[in-house]
Amino acid sequence: MTTTVRRAGAFAAVGTLAFAVPVAAGLTSPAVATVAATAPFLVVAFFAMFAIGPDTPMFDIFARPGDYEDGRLYGLAAFALAAASLAFLAIQFGLPVWVFVATVVIVAYGNFGQRVAHRLHSDEVVATAGFVVTGFACGTAAAIIAARTGAGSVALPTALFLAGTGALVAALFRSVLFERDDPLVVLSVGLLLWLLFELDPGAGTGRVFVALGVSAVLGYIAYALDTASLPGMLTGVLLSLLTIVLGGYGWFAMLITFFGLGGLSTKYQYEAKQDRGIAEENEGARGSGNVLANSIVALVAVLLWAASPTHLAVEPTLFLYAFAGAVAAAMTDTFSSEFGGLYDNPRLITTFERVEPGTDGGVTWQGIVAGLVGAAIIAGIAAATLEVVGPTGAALIVGCGFVGMTVDSVLGATVEGTVVGNQGVNTLATLAAALTGVGAALATSLI
Repeated sequence: MTTTVRRAGAFAAVGTLAFAVPVAAGLTSPAVATVAATAPFLVVAFFAMFAIGPDTPMFDIFARPGDYEDGRLYGLAAFALAAASLAFLAIQFGLPVWVFVATVVIVAYGNFGQRVAHRLHSDEVVATAGFVVTGFACGTAAAIIAARTGAGSVALPTALFLAGTGALVAALFRSVLFERDDPLVVLSVGLLLWLLFELDPGAGTGRVFVALGVSAVLGYIAYALDTASLPGMLTGVLLSLLTIVLGGYGWFAMLITFFGLGGLSTKYQYEAKQDRGIAEENEGARGSGNVLANSIVALVAVLLWAASPTHLAVEPTLFLYAFAGAVAAAMTDTFSSEFGGLYDNPRLITTFERVEPGTDGGVTWQGIVAGLVGAAIIAGIAAATLEVVGPTGAALIVGCGFVGMTVDSVLGATVEGTVVGNQGVNTLATLAAALTGVGAALATSLI
């Protein structure tokens, strides 16, 4: 079998075919342009499935372990078909051609960078960093080159932002999926970057560089302190990048405070929590599922903020309070459980009967106080960094945190473990807090 570096290099060479699509897009006939854009990848898929036999040197170069079983280059064929699908969308449905080129290059060359980094250093973080850095650099260059060859125009900040986002998303998907799922990664990254392009964030170069640098540094610190697993770190970095660019520094300050203090609270008296059976798994390192469960509602609020009012006829400030409310709820839930779980005699929120520490839906007055302190921290940051949030807005955010904490406890006492899991409960609690923020902002005329 060939080495993983050599195989990754061969896939990167196939990915380079994406640069032919800008030329094809310039053809006057849409039908001819579609054929010209998709043909290189369709030819590769055909040869991978029917023309390259298992006894040929070419098969050995591209074959993944599973391909040897049936003597077909399924991985190469699927990758080529995914690229052809995106090329079709670029010609027929308006996916920016340079976004298509950047997507294919990010995945193909990022994988090559990951394999080279892993060959030099076996640490998983180093290998993933190789993917992100290589994918980001090559994706940015590919976007600019494709744009200059007739595939439209792209501003440098936009190319940097989308390439960075694409590299992080691809690295995250690859860390939780199998290697053979690269076609899914290609399609997912391409569609996400298309969405972000349509939102037109319009951030300057300096802000994008700050977003990339700050997010990467804080993400690594979280991983180094074991407050997040590798997928959790990638998820946090991605959310931080999107929040800074699409929302702003005040939005990021709230989010990173939750990540930082929430992670540290998980580590607080960890051995005592282990003795009580309430400690987080993996020594408190939060994975991507946990991070997303607490942040997905906030992320949607950021995207909706960026989409309003140009794409949505909605006052943007509503989404600010949805975001702040969701983050406050995540903070209250984390503080109340991590600190409140250290105290005896919790009571079930639905019946007030005494239960064992760690029981879903069990609360202590100390945990409630800790949760409100967490909400107040988020509210204070919002008021200090965002002019639109005054004393009334800060009080509203604290109220959102309390609502989220209460909903989390009620759901924990009633449906957690039977209808939904812990992560589902967290998501629903933050959603309830976000909706509370929107409703209260409308009721109190804060917009």
